[in-house]
Amino acid sequence: MSKKEIILSKALELFASRGYDATSTRQIATEAHVSEGLIFRHFHNKEGLLEAVLLQGINKATQYIEPILEMTDPRQIIESAICLPTHVPIEEHEFWKLLYTLKWQRANYPQEAFDQLQQKLTAAFESLGFESPELEAQLIEIYIDGLATEILLRGGDPTALTQKILTKYFKNEH
Repeated sequence: MSKKEIILSKALELFASRGYDATSTRQIATEAHVSEGLIFRHFHNKEGLLEAVLLQGINKATQYIEPILEMTDPRQIIESAICLPTHVPIEEHEFWKLLYTLKWQRANYPQEAFDQLQQKLTAAFESLGFESPELEAQLIEIYIDGLATEILLRGGDPTALTQKILTKYFKNEH
């Protein structure tokens, strides 16, 4: 791992455990075993470091969402979106826990990847004749968040919940 990657990793860890406002660049430098100046050289300031951490999250989320964006079958799009949290490997769970913590602490989260997913889901619900496709797409995002919470926070097995959600949309198929 490069020094920049180590800095990002420690920043994510400390921002999530202590909070963004309560974490100094000096603490991050100490944990990463680098000089504080190196942090500023790579990220300019603490806000730039936070943006880089969040960008990692966007990139990872995009990797999971892109295959759905390429799908054409509306049922497959909806099912794949609902199952999204179940496809995250266990070795990434810690990263996502920390990112979710930051999401709540900072009250913002980059939405670019999810906006594209929302559009794709809205189109899928429209093509299936749902009455309120935008609301259905929003509901799927809420389901995704809830399933992610079940997996990451509670360590639960989301299989039954996922199947229940899928059954609500595709009663005769699951």
